Amino acid sequence: QVQFVESGGGLVQPGGSLSLSCAASGFAFSSYTMSWFRQAPEKDRELVASISGTGGVLNYADSVKGRFTVSRDNAKNWVYLQMNSLKPEDTAVYYCNAPALWGGKYWGQGTQVTVSS
Repeated sequence: QVQFVESGGGLVQPGGSLSLSCAASGFAFSSYTMSWFRQAPEKDRELVASISGTGGVLNYADSVKGRFTVSRDNAKNWVYLQMNSLKPEDTAVYYCNAPALWGGKYWGQGTQVTVSS
């Protein structure tokens, strides 16, 4: 079965850094673009970053460009999100997903990122 398990979230001071990880299983990981999404309270889920199957094409939301870096390790079936220069508006639950895998129907539990003094 398809599974996504996110980890690495926590409480961090503005300007700090966090590294998120996502362990994926149950599908041909290297064949799929992987994406990070986030959802803040009372807001819609939004796309943060994407990385193509072989890691050659990266895309970022304008709000995180220059601060976040997405990467993947296809030997381990893991995708990562390095977050630097964090801002309070980055506070959200972060999820990883493969949007083209059955229309992105499978979701993990997410990991909470809170940026606050």
